[in-house]
Amino acid sequence: MLIKHPLFSCSTLFASLCAIAGTSWAQNAPPPERWQAGVVLDAASTSRGLELGARDQGVGLGHSDVLLRGAFNEHLSGEAILGFHTADRKLEHHLENAWVQTRSLPKGLQVRLGRFASQIGYLNELHPHTDDFAERPLLYRGFLGGHWYDDGLRMNWTAPTPFYLRLGAEVFGGKKLVPDANTESGKRVSTLNLKVGNDLGRSSSWQWGLSTLNNQRTTHLEEHDDHGHASDHSHAARFTGQRMHISDLVWKWSPQGNNRNQQVRVNWEYAQVSRIHPQLDPSLKHAASSVGAVWRFHPSWEVGARTDFARVHLAELHGGDVEVLQGRLKENAIMLAYKPSHKQTLRLQLTQQSARNGDADHPVFAHPAKRSIQLQYVVAFGAHGAHAY
Repeated sequence: MLIKHPLFSCSTLFASLCAIAGTSWAQNAPPPERWQAGVVLDAASTSRGLELGARDQGVGLGHSDVLLRGAFNEHLSGEAILGFHTADRKLEHHLENAWVQTRSLPKGLQVRLGRFASQIGYLNELHPHTDDFAERPLLYRGFLGGHWYDDGLRMNWTAPTPFYLRLGAEVFGGKKLVPDANTESGKRVSTLNLKVGNDLGRSSSWQWGLSTLNNQRTTHLEEHDDHGHASDHSHAARFTGQRMHISDLVWKWSPQGNNRNQQVRVNWEYAQVSRIHPQLDPSLKHAASSVGAVWRFHPSWEVGARTDFARVHLAELHGGDVEVLQGRLKENAIMLAYKPSHKQTLRLQLTQQSARNGDADHPVFAHPAKRSIQLQYVVAFGAHGAHAY
């Protein structure tokens, strides 16, 4: 399924990609891959829904999907993913991926067209059911709707260096990030990103990323009213701005590079959102950070801990006057996971949330403390996405 958006003419771009991929540059193109299908089910029992969380209280489905992927020929490949989950005890579905991508452009270039997840940050491009914890960090849940995918165009360049170096640019319609933009704002969201990585001896490796997002879509400030509960699920960003910068750093260690029996993974991310609304002081900023560590101490067992922090500014109209309040949310989580195979995960997680200096009427900060226990089971059948770094 190709997207239809005034951002570009899909038919024109698709024809251009086919023409480029068919040139003599592609003489060493890889052979076509067989088409494969797969299903992933993510089920969990949650004692209490978390603020900005994606899971209801009780038993329900998390990020589950049906996948179809393969190559059209030696020059073009594609993928389609139909995602589904439960929200408010109802089964919801959405088209998450539907893209075409080049396989044979020269000089390390690659182009993707369609619907796909942005590659900003470390986790966003990964499917949530591959995460090390039952919920994504506050950074993603607050600023990117948990898992931001959209309709757009991507171009990546991987440098011919002895270490990993990739530059990427994306242009999206932006409706998945900010669904209801006002008529005076722009209609696009674009990103630039950099990834650098290398090995440190035989036992460890690292990757650092820097991303920036330019959001032209803004919304009107709303009149103060009685808010709904914060656990009501939203697939859009809850706290937005015209600029967002994300830095992420990942370090992995395993004896002699063999992660089958033992591995340590550490992940840090920080995001800052500026120019949060044209009607507000431009110096106001949202900020969030996340630090997590996971230790695989046995081929089938992992233990991990993560701490998140988010500081946001809440703006509302009160009789025509703008009132701005600052809210803070902190979240700590510990988990124990049993993985009998690479296609199965049974995870037990305890999460503690606390809010400070928030407006008691706003749902995100209405509860000063909240604790949730989650038992999650993820199982995959058939083909599934490749494991990223």
